[in-house]
Amino acid sequence: MEPDEGTYKWGVTTSQSYFPKDNTELFNRDETIVDWLMPFSPEKDPTYVRGFLGRMLFPGEDGIKKVNVLSGGERVRVMLSKMMILASNVLIMDEPTPHLDMESITALNNGLIKFNGVVLFTSQDHQFIQTIANRIMEITPGGLIDKISTYDEYLDSDEMARKRQILSVSAEEDD
Repeated sequence: MEPDEGTYKWGVTTSQSYFPKDNTELFNRDETIVDWLMPFSPEKDPTYVRGFLGRMLFPGEDGIKKVNVLSGGERVRVMLSKMMILASNVLIMDEPTPHLDMESITALNNGLIKFNGVVLFTSQDHQFIQTIANRIMEITPGGLIDKISTYDEYLDSDEMARKRQILSVSAEEDD
């Protein structure tokens, strides 16, 4: 994953997993779910991969389903399986919830709450943001607003509204 501009440097002890908003290209293959996940597995045993799939509601023969016929929600669950297999300590997620049903969103929320690492995410799902986020970073045309708070506290904050207004005016003046 390369930035459009600028640079970044990961810490030496970080390992990252990326969940793209549009994952269609990743699944344009004629292979099974197990075969798709095997390259990411530290154990080269299909049984190990099937264990992760079982936790993601792909029991038994579902693991031999072809990835190019998966629904949006199934692709999300496969991507989450990949992230679990990689056991990264930094998760980068771009809109993970739109293709999930309520039960799956709740399970994802609970898993991320228990996750002992960093989660960077974008979302339009208010409840998901409120449940998961403890720091809000809003990227505006005028700059970055960074606040350690819940999402609701951030939205209700007069201080943050003033910062947004100042950055908005600053961006308009720069144009």
